[in-house]
Amino acid sequence: MSYAVAKAAGYVLVHTPDMVFYNGTTQTTEMVVNPESEYLKKVPESLRSYEDVVAYPPNQVYIGSIAPEDLKNYEFPWYDKKVEGAERDGKLGEITPQDEFIAFMKIVDSFDLVSLNKDFTASVKDKISAYPLVTEEMAGRLKDGEDADNISKFIEEQGAEALYHDNEIVGCVKRAHAIDVNLSAHVMLENLASKASAMLAFLQLLIKNDIDPAIVDYVIECSEEACGDMNQRGGGNFAKSIAEQVGAVNASGSDTRGFCAAPVHALIEAAALVRSGTYNNVVIVAGGATAKLGMNGKDHVRQDIPILEDVVAGFALLIGDDDGASPILRSDLVGKHTVGTGSSPQAVISSLVTEPLERGGLKITDINRYSAEMQNPDITKPAGAGDVPEANYKMIAALGVKKGDLERAQVATFADEYGMPGWAPTQGHIPSGVPYMGFAIEDLKEKKIKRAMIIGKGSLFLGRMTNLFDGVSIIMEENTGEGEAEAVGVSEEEIKSMIAEAIRGFASHLSEE
Repeated sequence: MSYAVAKAAGYVLVHTPDMVFYNGTTQTTEMVVNPESEYLKKVPESLRSYEDVVAYPPNQVYIGSIAPEDLKNYEFPWYDKKVEGAERDGKLGEITPQDEFIAFMKIVDSFDLVSLNKDFTASVKDKISAYPLVTEEMAGRLKDGEDADNISKFIEEQGAEALYHDNEIVGCVKRAHAIDVNLSAHVMLENLASKASAMLAFLQLLIKNDIDPAIVDYVIECSEEACGDMNQRGGGNFAKSIAEQVGAVNASGSDTRGFCAAPVHALIEAAALVRSGTYNNVVIVAGGATAKLGMNGKDHVRQDIPILEDVVAGFALLIGDDDGASPILRSDLVGKHTVGTGSSPQAVISSLVTEPLERGGLKITDINRYSAEMQNPDITKPAGAGDVPEANYKMIAALGVKKGDLERAQVATFADEYGMPGWAPTQGHIPSGVPYMGFAIEDLKEKKIKRAMIIGKGSLFLGRMTNLFDGVSIIMEENTGEGEAEAVGVSEEEIKSMIAEAIRGFASHLSEE
């Protein structure tokens, strides 16, 4: 069987300033433990406008309007810098405003849990109808809206969660069960936001690459949310619910969970499914997490920085049969953090980087781009977490010196030559490797690079089931058009020759006995 290839990518960022205040756990927790805190008073004035979010350099990288290396042209920090002429629509995706996103939450709602008031509905209907690939039937799900008095009753008397826009209640998400906490209004809002942002990313994949959704056989959803009821809390299935919304009528699907590492687990699964011949076209998709909005807000506000975690993010990737042009996914060179690996940084990077490279007879310098935890340092440095991508590159470089692949003097320049500045929002699973996939597909097709490594790392201990760390990696490689034998560096004739030689050697051994 030929290797699977990475064919296309789509990305979305959704600006959600009101959700930062009303749905981000840092803020909602503060409302409970210290409702009169100075921090809560400062949050509204620390939120960015939609125009500022669109012009923000890392966000323009995320949607493909500028390249990761272009961030080096902007003096750090970037929060006070703008990309001139920035637009919401990029080569790889778009930045969606909050009002449209709330409307999409209504559109993806299959159980009449989202109610929007009449004025707000009227204000967004035309915007949604003009959206590419949004059908008349989809737009029709908005209906005419609900009376504001009814929405107030849902919130005050039935435990519904309010939906805000411009700090005014424009609707609500109702609970799906009277006593089941897994179907509470709070959980349903989180899940619908994740589903809606995933659908928008899927739509971007289809729109930007002119893909017919009917070709998709299977969908793997890999966000950090979980849907189910009291009998099977995280049973799923986000994947099929998202496929349904975008018209992928021939697709089945399932959910994969692994905290921040889940997207790369899903990438490996998709590559294996395609390579085995089980499916021809698999889409990996994930929406964002409202809970993580403003996660480091206290640190940002304390340092007079805007709250930069003000976007819900999503992505979608199409993995398919070898077309002779798209980058191949080396599913034979997968790195994995095993149960026995250990949790030291050196052990983790060795298991994810050097071990798979050694299996393929490759050096650290044979990978042209490493994409691991591409978190935006604008967000993490003020919070005391440092520059995460830079830390990863230093560790990879140090191992390169230890293996003899690099000179010690090259450690200082390794990140510039083999890495990229981070640009992804801290939405957990979003930064782990996949933000570069869209660029990698293009860079490999245009032969700017020969190989890239996509790395996902995860913190399993957050679930309180194990103290183990987690991580996986996979190599993307230039497609030579020669099939799998060429990809692994051995021609078909060479394989035949080796087999013949092995047979002769075995026959000779038998004759000696």
